[in-house]
Amino acid sequence: MKLMRYGARGAEKPALLDARGRVRDLAGVLADIGAHTLTPKGLERLRAIDPATLPVVEQPGRIAPPWSGCEKFLCIGLNYADHAAEAGLPAPREPILFMKPISARTGPNDAVVLPQGSTRSDWEVELGVVIGSKARYVPEAEALRHVAGYCVVNDVSEREYQLERGGTWDKGKGCDTFGPVGPWLVTADEVGDPQDLAMFLEVNGRRFQSGSTKTMIFGVAQLVSYVSRFMTLYPGDLISTGTPPGVGMGVKPQPVYLKPGDTMRLGIEKLGEQHQRVHAWDPALIDG
Repeated sequence: MKLMRYGARGAEKPALLDARGRVRDLAGVLADIGAHTLTPKGLERLRAIDPATLPVVEQPGRIAPPWSGCEKFLCIGLNYADHAAEAGLPAPREPILFMKPISARTGPNDAVVLPQGSTRSDWEVELGVVIGSKARYVPEAEALRHVAGYCVVNDVSEREYQLERGGTWDKGKGCDTFGPVGPWLVTADEVGDPQDLAMFLEVNGRRFQSGSTKTMIFGVAQLVSYVSRFMTLYPGDLISTGTPPGVGMGVKPQPVYLKPGDTMRLGIEKLGEQHQRVHAWDPALIDG
């Protein structure tokens, strides 16, 4: 299934995408796609519904993050060997773990708003892993059983804040609008092998990132197992699993960073595409 939500902030409605790519309204079946919806029982209930019986939404308007109730937005750094090389850093011996605040999470086509004073904001297309059942000290062989599905994430990053302002990476990763998610949450059964998905990102029509989840240093099963040793994962939690080469910071001979008016287009095989326009600081674009 491809699950999604649409509508203005604070008034999102649940929906799914049918086999013909039409948006089908789920509001008559459930109030929202929340963490409880992503449990095995919740997904089983949705699978029993014939999409043809649901109303078609002709003009959904704004596409929202595909589910509510995301309590953790976890991220893995330097998880592609080529990306670590372009950053001039050794491949990690264990996964690098950091967090984005939930306030960074936004819809897949919403505005990306640069923080005040930003000059080095960058892009990162990433595979998002959505947890469907509680995971604590999960063996790697059982880890994928705890995954409800997958989505596209743009891990937007302010490199000066991340690397030169002291402390952890969170300063450059957690700015408002720096975590577009969606357009869909695609259930694990429909995706199949998460380690065989092509991915790309373009800025202003120029292809910067072309990669595949095949080249992850730590695969999805390893990551779910690893993270579950340090914290309990609950339904609705999101793990963004790292980015392939081609970020702006790594462009030679001169890095390329985002500026107001730029557009980003990014996607992952089977999971859909995102489209964002970059804006100068404007709180109305964040809160409106």
